[in-house]
Amino acid sequence: MISKQLYALQVKTGQNFEENLTHLKNLILDCESDSIILAPEVCLTNFCYQRMDEASEFAKIATETLLRLSSDRTIAITMIEKYRDGFYNNLKVFHKGELLHKQSKHKLFPLGNEHLHFQSGDIAEIAPFKIDDLTCGAINCFELRFIELWERVKGCDLIFVPAQWGKERKDNFETLCKALAITTQSFVLASSGANDTCAKGSGIISPFGLALTDDSKEVIAMRADFNAVLQVRKYINIGLK
Repeated sequence: MISKQLYALQVKTGQNFEENLTHLKNLILDCESDSIILAPEVCLTNFCYQRMDEASEFAKIATETLLRLSSDRTIAITMIEKYRDGFYNNLKVFHKGELLHKQSKHKLFPLGNEHLHFQSGDIAEIAPFKIDDLTCGAINCFELRFIELWERVKGCDLIFVPAQWGKERKDNFETLCKALAITTQSFVLASSGANDTCAKGSGIISPFGLALTDDSKEVIAMRADFNAVLQVRKYINIGLK
């Protein structure tokens, strides 16, 4: 196994899409090369239901920028994109200047009226993918509440959890992320927004359930030794390899 520098970003999202992208770009450029970076859910536009077409067009600009920035690092982010049948909340992983993985949010949050504005993604897209020698998976925000989706990323070394989690349910977010790490014996990289309505709670959680969090920071960083995945699966054997 290998070690990797991991970054969970915890940023506020403003009304100006370009300014949001510039701020994200500056944070990414401060991260080490050959690192893995996760941004909060729809952090470039937020859930801008009155500006969905504009957000989808901006996703094209953001994608080109992130492809360039990923030449020597891995960047995971979600963005609003439009296809013929409607809008999707797409998680995209950029790696070595290419789009490595994409999945559309399958479980839409009814309390936030997501089901009225987005199409549901295909559950089959929630599947493991490779970043170099690491097996990775992703669960997008509200999807964290569905145990059947945890099963789809079992066996991963690293699981991404981008979110815009409500501050009223902050404990839910932190508890579920920690439980996900312990249950799957994986590292969990969780990134939630920092706007006033958001829970924050971003962090990096080891397969043993040890969590590094700091609500005062925009960037939470840790060098993860992925030998920990092998160790916990060997000594607390639940059938994962």
